Amino acid sequence: MLNRRHLLAALTLSVALVFAGAVSAADKKPFDQKAFDEAQAAGKPILVEVHAPWCPICKAQAPTLSKLRGDPKYKELVSFEIDFDSQKDLLRKFKVTKQSTLIVYKGKEEVGRSTGDRDPGSITALVAKGI
Repeated sequence: MLNRRHLLAALTLSVALVFAGAVSAADKKPFDQKAFDEAQAAGKPILVEVHAPWCPICKAQAPTLSKLRGDPKYKELVSFEIDFDSQKDLLRKFKVTKQSTLIVYKGKEEVGRSTGDRDPGSITALVAKGI
């Protein structure tokens, strides 16, 4: 039989899961030109991730990038994802030829780029250039 304590615990867990999902969903978003332009105009640090779901390097980069997005030092970082397989027009726009490419902007200026890097230290150093 459920009592108030069980119901309260279930409700608390449900609310926590909803908010945890909302926070992680807001961290990285699909590329949107208007939002990208707004972030550039505001002088924000921007990370563009060119990702493919089948790419082992992209999968290796994911934990490091997720950790950075959760770090208070990078709270202003705006992160966009471009799908390597379906967004060929954006690949041309950003002059990208391979998945697992990371591009960092500080406002309107590109300050760094890497392709195929899975080293947490060098990924962190790259993203820090935008801060």
